[in-house]
Amino acid sequence: MPRGRYSLHDPHDHTPLGDEHFHCAPGPSGWRYVSRITAPAGITTPSGDDAGSVDLALDELGRPIRLQLLAADWEVRGAALDGVTWVRTDPTGVHATEGNVRAHAFTGTSPAFLVAITRLLRLTPASPATRVRLVAFTDPVLAPRTVDQSWALVNSEAHATDNGPLIVDEYQVSALDTGEQHTVHLAGDVVLAAPGIELEDLESPPSPLA
Repeated sequence: MPRGRYSLHDPHDHTPLGDEHFHCAPGPSGWRYVSRITAPAGITTPSGDDAGSVDLALDELGRPIRLQLLAADWEVRGAALDGVTWVRTDPTGVHATEGNVRAHAFTGTSPAFLVAITRLLRLTPASPATRVRLVAFTDPVLAPRTVDQSWALVNSEAHATDNGPLIVDEYQVSALDTGEQHTVHLAGDVVLAAPGIELEDLESPPSPLA
């Protein structure tokens, strides 16, 4: 069961956004990721304050069967249902809204979503670039928006470790509305590097993509 910590920052100006303390594991029905997000130190806010959480469970095909996000007093619960369906609510419930989009999955700031997309697409280096429609929840108020991306697995390399070879996959991700491209490096169910994400600590080896 991989367990560790990611540091999160704005991919454009590198402003620290906090740390995400996570653990994840495959299971008989798919894969689950749970994390707690802590805020960066500020003028009036000490580091380590709770800033949100992520609980994402996938089925054996990589579809999101349960999503719960908490951030800035907002909560989102969602799942794959007639595309993807979600409820977004504030603490009082007065501003609760429901949404449904003919999309494949969810995305957001958490590294969990990058792993989830790769488990959904199951790309190989020989696969053509694959288009995927996602509902992105934007921090800090988890506002939903629909985005279209193209994913391609451009390289897969084995690296020797004390626990045997570690397969590192390099994905090229393109935003289809702007043409902007970026690279994501993963080893199994752990993100090694991606825009706005750095792996700082890892207590156990990644689980391979089943």
